[in-house]
Amino acid sequence: MTSTRSNARHYGVAVRAMLVLTAVLGLAYPLVITVVGQVGLSAQANGSLLTQNGSVVGSALIGQSFTDADGAPLPEWFQSRPSAAGAGYDAAASSGSNWGPENADLITAIKERRKTIAALEGVKADAIPADALTASASGLDPQISPAYALLQVPRVAAARGLSEGEVKSLVESKIAARDLGYLGERTVNVLQLNLALTQLGG
Repeated sequence: MTSTRSNARHYGVAVRAMLVLTAVLGLAYPLVITVVGQVGLSAQANGSLLTQNGSVVGSALIGQSFTDADGAPLPEWFQSRPSAAGAGYDAAASSGSNWGPENADLITAIKERRKTIAALEGVKADAIPADALTASASGLDPQISPAYALLQVPRVAAARGLSEGEVKSLVESKIAARDLGYLGERTVNVLQLNLALTQLGG
C-alpha cells in the first residue's frame, strides 16, 4: 500500500514537472524569443531579405549567381564566387565540394575558372584572387573579397557605359569591415553591391 502511494506521488511529480517544463520551454520561451526577434531584430529574424521596387530579390545571407541560362557570366553584373551547393547557392543543399588541395577535379576546376575569369576580366591569370576560383565550405557565401570586386570594375563599367572611377567608388563604399574590427577579412556583399549598381544607371 505504501509502495503504491509512493509510486503515485512520483508519477504526480513527474507529470507536474512535465507540464511546467512544457509550458515554460515549449510555449513561453519560444514566444519571448519570437517577440524579441521581431521587435528588436526584425530584418535578421526574417532572413535578412533584400528588396528592390517592393519585391524581394534575395537575402543578404545567401549568395546567388548572376549568369545567363547557359551559366555564362553577365558582364553588366559583379560576379559571385563559385558555389558547390546543389546547382549553385541552393540553401537546401548547403555544402562544399570537400575536395582536398591535391584532388584532380579541384585542380582542373581551378584551372578552368582561372582561364575563364582571365578572359572575362582581361587580366593575367596570376592576378585573380583565390576566392574567385574556389567555392566556400557552405557553398552559400554571399560575399567576395574587395580584391575580386575591384578586379571586376573595368568590365562592369564598360558594360554599363559608366566611368571606372564611379564604379570603383561604389565598390569601396560597400566594403564591410572585419567583424568586431579584427575577426575575419573585409568583404563585399555581391547582391547588395549589384542592387546599389542599378542606382548608377547605365
